[in-house]
Amino acid sequence: MALVALIEDDPHIQRALARALEHRGHVVQGFLRPMPALAELTARPADVVILDLALPDIDGMELLKMLRAVHDTPVIVASARDGEGGIVEALDAGADDYVVKPFSAEQLDARIRAVLRRSSMVRGAPPLVVGGLVVDCRSRQATLDGRTLDLNRKEFDILAYLASRQDEVVSKRDLWRDVWHEVGRGTDKTIDVHLSWLRRKLGESSSAPRYLHTVRGVGVRVVAPDPGGLVPVEAEPISPES
Repeated sequence: MALVALIEDDPHIQRALARALEHRGHVVQGFLRPMPALAELTARPADVVILDLALPDIDGMELLKMLRAVHDTPVIVASARDGEGGIVEALDAGADDYVVKPFSAEQLDARIRAVLRRSSMVRGAPPLVVGGLVVDCRSRQATLDGRTLDLNRKEFDILAYLASRQDEVVSKRDLWRDVWHEVGRGTDKTIDVHLSWLRRKLGESSSAPRYLHTVRGVGVRVVAPDPGGLVPVEAEPISPES
């Protein structure tokens, strides 16, 4: 059972979803307008937030950013907007999952349980250590040789996922499923660009890797660098190389 905050401005959809989720054992707190929801959730966070993007007064994307500035409660965007660019934007802005309307109550319930499992695992997880790289999922901070890395949310999620599978080759399909939370294969370009940004912040490049190593045709893996290996570069033009 979870306390679910449902931010949906269509009263018919809200009532139907609330009934379906309550039938599955959840407690649902419904909001028709975004600002009362923000005030209530700032004072008393729910276990998970279901957020529509087409809201009155303020767009759901802006509300998502406001929620993320206050706390890390899992947020599942539930929207009719099905363009890849909008989905990626929402996930990069802090959404933990994205489901496109129309969807079944069974699918939404499964996604709620999945984000709550991930959230519970993060709260009890020790920092991930790979050589001089330390990734703390509880504080959502990463350091490299004692220096704090300035990572956006998606870059941190990618790094934490790869570090949790240290020395394993992770396919782009795995990244798309487990970091972007999408079924099937996303565009390689989206993942390549994020990996390029992450490499730059780690002070390396695809041609001179230290931590992120590409296995061509298979995927990417995080490994501890050889102390006698390559010296990191300070800066590199951003490119979509993997």
